[in-house]
Amino acid sequence: MTPDSSPSSVDDPLFKSGHRIFANKDLLKIGHVPEADRIVGRDEEISKLAKRLNGAVHGYSPENVMIYGKTGTGKSLVSKHVCQRAQNAAQDGVEIGTAYIDCAEDNTETQAISSLAAKLNDESSTGISVPHTGLSTSKYYKLLWKTLDAQFDSVIIILDEIDLMNDDSVLMKLSRAEEAGKIDCSVGVIAISNKIQYVDNVNERVKSSFQHKELFFKPYDANQLREIMFNREDAFQDGVLSEDVIPLSAAFAAQEHGDARKAIDILRHAGEVAYEAGAEQVTEEHVRQAQQHAEKDRFRELVNGAPTQAKAALLALTELSVNSNDDAFLTSRVYDQYERICNHLDMDILSVRRFRDILKEQAFLGVVEIEKINKGSAGGIHLQNRLIEDPQVVRETILEDSRMQDWTRE
Repeated sequence: MTPDSSPSSVDDPLFKSGHRIFANKDLLKIGHVPEADRIVGRDEEISKLAKRLNGAVHGYSPENVMIYGKTGTGKSLVSKHVCQRAQNAAQDGVEIGTAYIDCAEDNTETQAISSLAAKLNDESSTGISVPHTGLSTSKYYKLLWKTLDAQFDSVIIILDEIDLMNDDSVLMKLSRAEEAGKIDCSVGVIAISNKIQYVDNVNERVKSSFQHKELFFKPYDANQLREIMFNREDAFQDGVLSEDVIPLSAAFAAQEHGDARKAIDILRHAGEVAYEAGAEQVTEEHVRQAQQHAEKDRFRELVNGAPTQAKAALLALTELSVNSNDDAFLTSRVYDQYERICNHLDMDILSVRRFRDILKEQAFLGVVEIEKINKGSAGGIHLQNRLIEDPQVVRETILEDSRMQDWTRE
């Protein structure tokens, strides 16, 4: 029996046909690449990037591009969009390959090159098999070169969050492949980073080989964020969104340096909250609940990704907060607790100066709040530290790290 003819697909109350909140939830996925008319405020960036990749469309080499900008400013979206259009616009007889690598996942040279080879290879066409694991880096490069030459005239490779890659030599090897005689097809690399200083820290030989052009993506303003979300309003059923939902979602995201990714995530989660509550409409209250959920997720992501020493510093502040009626503590007191934790966990103890720097870094990330207090001419100026998130939530998150689980409160 086919799905269309099965009565349970319509009549079984356990599986209701349709969705009372969402019409096309895929429009709200983070990795979704919308049509050109849905991309807001990035016409100039699209045009500039297209000029750098224009060579691939006409059968000669594209340029290498380094794209900077904060999270949620459209860097990955525009890169994927322009690559798709380059493939579609290629002149007769010109074959363009494109591949996207998330360096947060494939953060070693071997992982990145094996993923590239697998993604770009059409085994039915090339007869080449690319195993997921088990080969040396050099053998994966050889498979990649064979794959490219067997199928393409030009290839455009997107390396997203390149600053998370533990070896920048991949930039040199990809950008010099044709010049070094490894392949006959040309390769262009789009490297994306949140850190504008990334290239300053790249090996000089790599920098010389990469020879890139730079693009900078500014944060979206509140009006652009509203337009982005209105362009995805058809992700929901007609009439489901109350009129204040999109403006409020945009306002929350605008507070986070114009993060479109966060705006869309809040909007999607607000719909999920409304659905779980059995509501017929998504309201302002659902957006506020979604925002609180997003803040907790953001916090967990920040803490889970923090270095061990930063977790120890946060755990020190957390233990004081949990076991005291106070919520703010002098740096000296937090440092004393940090020393006890390090001794218990057999960790190196940082200097007071470096410890202060860690707390400042956590304040910059929005995990800790630091306040100056003046104790007068005799006492001087001191710093008080306060957790922004619920101390119990902070503690639970830190103790998810197996290294920190050996800590027990004294």
